[in-house]
Order: sequence, then structure tokens, then C-alpha cells
Amino acid sequence: MKIANIFVSIIVLAFLTLAGCQEASSQESTVTDDLDRSVTIHGIPQRIISLSPSNTEIVYALGLEDKLVGVTTYDNYPEAARDKPKVSEYSNIDMEKVVSAKPDLILASNIQKNDAIPAFEKLGIAVLTMEPGTVDGTIRDIELLGRICGKTQQAVTLVSGLRDRIHAIIDKTDQLTLTGSQIPRAFFLTWHDPLWTAGSATVIDELITKAGGANIASDLDGHSQIDLESAIERNPQIIFVMSSMGDQDTSYNYIKQEPRFQATDALKNNQVYKVDADIFGRTTPRLVDGLETLARLIHPEIFK
Repeated sequence: MKIANIFVSIIVLAFLTLAGCQEASSQESTVTDDLDRSVTIHGIPQRIISLSPSNTEIVYALGLEDKLVGVTTYDNYPEAARDKPKVSEYSNIDMEKVVSAKPDLILASNIQKNDAIPAFEKLGIAVLTMEPGTVDGTIRDIELLGRICGKTQQAVTLVSGLRDRIHAIIDKTDQLTLTGSQIPRAFFLTWHDPLWTAGSATVIDELITKAGGANIASDLDGHSQIDLESAIERNPQIIFVMSSMGDQDTSYNYIKQEPRFQATDALKNNQVYKVDADIFGRTTPRLVDGLETLARLIHPEIFK
């Protein structure tokens, strides 16, 4: 009798499991992406293509890499992403490769909104654009992708850890304003010929503020050019230079060697630092690494 009961229980459990899988595969959800588009997702995506390095990093952070069937040639983090099939050079997409990979979800960026995204939608492929402009937006996208891909708990755990780290920084830097402490003037150089920097409404500007600095280019809109004379006149006390694997030292050497920059407090006090372009140029969980880096460099007296 016990054996019979056990057998019946196994049959019932198997039936419920199968029913649950069928329900998951047939579920339909409609979400809003970063282009304010309504996107309908049919079932839990099983074959994902990422058309930006940022989105690829989030896919890996959520443990979805086994479902990733295509990436861009710029995807280099984590290291395993380099081995995924290449379907795009970021702006130049190989449509044939994408379609032949049979994706049920494409993660796109703003640069593809006028051509690739409409083309994929005409083919009936769900396209989710993830390109947030803020730290909170990045966290929201992590939660969204986790929810639609069946990784809700992983997303909750990841986001909780990120928020804890962020609050550990701003709980201290917020006190600087309250106590009237000095907020160092910071200049973030993204390129040197001509000078490009990050102004207001950029993630970099937000990170500088959260880290207890004052962005000298906060009056500029977005990623903007800035005159050499203007940058020097604003007299930054600390300068961050974006550095990438392809061009590690050119912009940094320019700042160090340009005679007119020698008059700034940053050069006088040897406060010029190279920072990783992949961390500060992508909206991924590693933005929090960037925040912690800026906080330590701007306020070493607080963040040992």
C-alpha cells in the first residue's frame, strides 16, 4: 500500500511540474523598456541575443549566460563573453546571423532604435531596449530582465547587494554637505582631442555627486565638448581620465603634459587618475565599483 501511495504521489508531482512548465512557457507579459515602448514577452525567453556590452554584463550577472546565443564584438566582460557567437559590431548588425540564431528575445540599445529594432519586430521577435540614464535605471533594468527571464530571486539578491553598497557611500558623503565640508571640484575627461566630458544628466555626473564631488561640467548637457580654457578656468582639484584597453594612456598623457593644465590644483597636487572606460561607460552592476573607486579617490580621508 505504501509503495502504491508513493507511486501515486510521484505521478501527481510529475503532472504538477509539467503543468507548471507548460504554464511558464505559455505565459505572456507586457513590459515597458527604456525607450518607453510596450514589449510583449511570450513565455520565459530561452534564446537571448545581446546587442550591447552593457546588456551582456547584466545577462551574466543574472546567471543567464547559458541562454545567450549572440553578442557584439565589443563584449569583453566577463571573459567568457568573448567566446559567445558574434552577431554584431555594435552599430553594424549582421541581420542574417541574428535571425539564424532563432532568438526569442533581443536586448537592444538606443543606437538601434531607428532601423534594427523595427526590423526585428516585423519578424515577430521581442526586442527589449535597455539603456538607462541613471543608477536607479540600471537597477530597474536588472530587476526587469530578471523577472521576465525567470530569475526574479537572483535579481532581488543582486540588487539588494548593490543598493547596500551605494548607501554605504552616500550615507557618508551626504554628511559632507550637512557639515559644510569641502566638496572637491572634479573633472571627468572622456576624450582629449577635442576635450569631451560628462555633464548633467549622465551617469558619470551622478556618480561624482554620490561620491562627494562637484562636477565642474555640471552646467553642460549630457556628454559634451568643453573648451580647454574653460576647463582650466574651472580649476579642477581632481581629474579622472577615462582609459580603455585600446587606448590606455593617450588622454592621460595629454593631461599630464599639456602646459596649461599645470596651473590647476589637480596637477599641482598630483591628483590625476586613470579610470576604466568599461566600468564608467556601461550601465551595469559594475557602476557600483565605479562609485566606490571615485569615493576613495575624492575622499581618501573618509574611505580608507
